[in-house]
Amino acid sequence: MRPLRPLVYLWTLPTTSVGLLFLLPTLLTGGAARWVDGALEIHGGFAAFFLRHFTLLRGGASAMTLGHVVLGRTVDLLEFTRRHERVHVRQAERWGPLFLPAYVIASAIVLLRGGRPYEDNPFEREAYAHDLGEPAHRHA
Repeated sequence: MRPLRPLVYLWTLPTTSVGLLFLLPTLLTGGAARWVDGALEIHGGFAAFFLRHFTLLRGGASAMTLGHVVLGRTVDLLEFTRRHERVHVRQAERWGPLFLPAYVIASAIVLLRGGRPYEDNPFEREAYAHDLGEPAHRHA
């Protein structure tokens, strides 16, 4: 671990803490978790249910990043969305506790300007730019 890495984890802790709230309910409902490339990936069970039914995307989201926690419906979808979601991890590392409010405010501004709050959100546009030719799947 690089010397400043603990400070990065501390800086993102408020957002990561929101993601960690999904760990126990997911494990208790048949899901699983694993540490991959500096982030805790939680999938299946409650996390999958949440992503399918409680996001603002039609049909739900395949994955969602909350600091150093990445929620996914399945292991396969976590692997498929990993490049995209790691961009969000890096964004959370830059923005720290301001990441979630900044994301929501960016979506609101886009909506007020007549845009699409998910697709036109600058955080998402940056992440999709790293997908390199991937079809437009539902990532969060």
